[in-house]
Amino acid sequence: MQATMTSKTFQVLATILIASLAYPATASTSANRGAGILGDFELAEIYTDHMVLQRDHPIPVTGKALPNAEVSVRLDGQAEVVVVANAAGEWTAVLPARGAATGLRLIARSGPASVILTNVAVGDVFLCSGQSNMEFPLRLATDADNAIASSARDELRLFKVPRQSSAIPLTGFASVTSWHVSNPQSVREFSAACYFMGVELLNSRRVPIGLIASSWGGSFIEAWLGSEVLAADEKLARGLDMLTLWHRDPDSAERNWQSEMDAYFARGFSRVGPEAVADPSRIWEEWEAGFAEFDGFGTYSRTVNLTKQQALAAKVLSLGTIDDLDETFVNGRLVGSSAGWNLPRRYELPEGLLVPGDNQIEVRVLDTGGGGGIYGAGPRSLISASGVSLPLDGGWRFRPGQSLADAGPVPRKPWMPTSGLGTLANGMIAPLGRIPLAGVAWYQGESNASDPTAYEEFLPKLIAEWRDRFDTRPFVIVQLANFGQLSSNPQQSNWAELREVQRRVAATDPDIGLAITIDIGDPYDIHPANKRSVGLRLASAMDGRSRDVLPRMTIAADGSSLQLDYYHDLLVVGGLGVIGFEACRLGNCRFVDARLLDQRTISIPLEPGDDTIRYLWSNSPISNLFDGGGTPVTPFESSLRSLDDGSLLKVGKGL
Repeated sequence: MQATMTSKTFQVLATILIASLAYPATASTSANRGAGILGDFELAEIYTDHMVLQRDHPIPVTGKALPNAEVSVRLDGQAEVVVVANAAGEWTAVLPARGAATGLRLIARSGPASVILTNVAVGDVFLCSGQSNMEFPLRLATDADNAIASSARDELRLFKVPRQSSAIPLTGFASVTSWHVSNPQSVREFSAACYFMGVELLNSRRVPIGLIASSWGGSFIEAWLGSEVLAADEKLARGLDMLTLWHRDPDSAERNWQSEMDAYFARGFSRVGPEAVADPSRIWEEWEAGFAEFDGFGTYSRTVNLTKQQALAAKVLSLGTIDDLDETFVNGRLVGSSAGWNLPRRYELPEGLLVPGDNQIEVRVLDTGGGGGIYGAGPRSLISASGVSLPLDGGWRFRPGQSLADAGPVPRKPWMPTSGLGTLANGMIAPLGRIPLAGVAWYQGESNASDPTAYEEFLPKLIAEWRDRFDTRPFVIVQLANFGQLSSNPQQSNWAELREVQRRVAATDPDIGLAITIDIGDPYDIHPANKRSVGLRLASAMDGRSRDVLPRMTIAADGSSLQLDYYHDLLVVGGLGVIGFEACRLGNCRFVDARLLDQRTISIPLEPGDDTIRYLWSNSPISNLFDGGGTPVTPFESSLRSLDDGSLLKVGKGL
């Protein structure tokens, strides 16, 4: 996503955003859209031809009619249910539960108006939601051509929610959409992970499967939480007040947010570290000056000496790409600012700004995670109107400002679609109403990786809220895949911490599943194309076939080793040595030589004072330990001290 803006309107980009995805248009008719023949009677927009209703569950049907009008609804083979619309014309009829079926008609009438939905099925309905890796379309997935060619399945039905955000809950969708039978035309732009999960569930359950895809690339979990959940969090009170203000008075809300952002940047540069030589061709994590783990604020500076002719001729300052945000000054004057890790910076220079002699260039940068700073081949130069360039690659200096940890979370506009408060819950979940579901598949977390602590608060709230809304229990979390630089040394990793949050949340409830993807990511691509494996593991977890918990842990009497007893058979690829285990003492970690003792037991050597064990603790770890089905063993971190007296555990069990 590319955006150029002044320093007062920075929009933080915490992750790569996938491009907008279109969905093939389908002609709208009174039947498949649910519009009454007189125009004053209709079903909610989720009710269309080809839809799937949840089996073995009372079936709510909602819509609008004339105020206080009588409405009757009937599903083939059942008696009709009669209700009366309220004063606003809203009505809900609840049909009796029934078993799996296909080829049904749903008939709704009010006076002379009627709606008839055809080819309705009853089976299991699943919601697939999250950010870009759930939104990732089938046409881009590995082996897409074969998957699309074999996609004709009458008992698999697809519904894609159009992108839409709102400050208040909405009842309708942003554009015309409807249920589709799975076929080569309907699956191309549908969520690949969701589709592959649906195919596997169709094979295992042998009932019609309905898939609802509601995702938006780059979205934060806060955007998917409902207003009641958000309102209960005191830390979000100011943001919700600003969202309310924005809905009423956007200009005032923008001014308030601008003041908050200005204060944040002032705080970020309120303290600076020692100056170092800068290499603008590489991100600062690759320098030898000690910035390998630095995320936060930094200032690049350079003096350029110009002749009178050069000062008059230069019209554009080109800096190449900058990760993530910059404010660029020339001789103390702001000439431009941008957000976007891969957006080339080219700023026009006002007439008369450059002078003969020394000119000062200062580039203030905020890196929100991962690589940071000016990088790439350039060009970094002053460019004249005729295209003549004066190179600026050498002579740069760098001074770090506050780290992101010290400066605190980057302010986000609460009304922004993907990073706001409840904006996607209002726009892409609320219009679904309260239809019953068989389960939820959730693939999100990349955007929240910079603050795993907050994520641990939000994720259980989202699960509880959606379980209540959709009257369901199964909820499967896709644990973040491997992405980022490989490392030969133990390291701190926000991605590993967020994976651990996902594991701990899943461990609290047997109906929360975890789909492990630590082996099917791509260190160089945040959007790995192997979505078939993701879908298969989602389906396995949804069916309760991949419940992964921590092993039982036993420390030897002399404290020299730790034994891990797993609850399933283990497969070690490449011998008996298991890679990826670390033992830590007071935050200092080292890799250890773990060994497979038998089909379910691993032994790990310890040293005096070791207090923590962790496994696959990096952005892109390498795993050679799998369960009998070929799924990697779950990454984890666990204390070796008991909770009551702080002494080393002798016998314990993972959380």
